[in-house]
Amino acid sequence: MKKEYLFGKRNYQLLIIALSFITFGFILMSGGGSEDPNIFNPEIFSFQRIRLAPTVVLFGFTIAIYSILSASKKGK
Repeated sequence: MKKEYLFGKRNYQLLIIALSFITFGFILMSGGGSEDPNIFNPEIFSFQRIRLAPTVVLFGFTIAIYSILSASKKGK
């Protein structure tokens, strides 16, 4: 008996790509802290953490939504 999946192969590929973008965005957001809580590190306000990383995460969520809502080509 052959298993029938909810989405087509293309949808799952797009979903994996989206999860990769989201993971990469969160990795870009990490770091920039200070070992000593009494010392301020201005690196937390860098372009990478304030602009680039959230944009990458939102792009990943957009791809994920598209992969879920797009019609799969299975059964054609």
